Amino acid sequence: MHSNAAPGLKARVLGLDVGSRTIGLAVSDPLGITAQGLETIRRKNKRTDLARLEAIIQQYEVSEIVVGYPLRLSGAEGIQSEKMQHFAEDLRKKFSLPVHLWDERLSSSQANRLLREFDLSIKKRAGAVDRMAAVLILQSWMDTRDAALGSALRADRSDPPTLSKREMVTSDLGFVKKK
Repeated sequence: MHSNAAPGLKARVLGLDVGSRTIGLAVSDPLGITAQGLETIRRKNKRTDLARLEAIIQQYEVSEIVVGYPLRLSGAEGIQSEKMQHFAEDLRKKFSLPVHLWDERLSSSQANRLLREFDLSIKKRAGAVDRMAAVLILQSWMDTRDAALGSALRADRSDPPTLSKREMVTSDLGFVKKK
């Protein structure tokens, strides 16, 4: 399941925004610069959910997974945090991949705020918020990882387009802001 990425390409990372009814998905682009939204999985049961994730992991040759970690605003862990720790452990056991828990505080509210700016109906917003939250979680993790690795990592990359983070995320989701 591990990727044999071509030179200049990075192994892909899968981002998950896990809720009780849905799992929002995002995957890194082949260069490891931006997070791209995928479908949202309607949860059924553990076996079915893991089978759907396995298909996506194989399709995108995912080498590691980032799971949104729901901390309280104070930074303390709660019941949902424990659930995500167990879910992350299930992913590690099933796929033998590194799984990172990443602070997701405010990702859903930030996703809703961004989607409201694009004059989407409540129904369309509801369908896109989990995917957008997964994009925000994964992008935040990648940005922090890259900053920690330093500028040497970026020296090997060609210059990406000069889009703002919001433009990259929203264009990836196919939304165009109404003027």
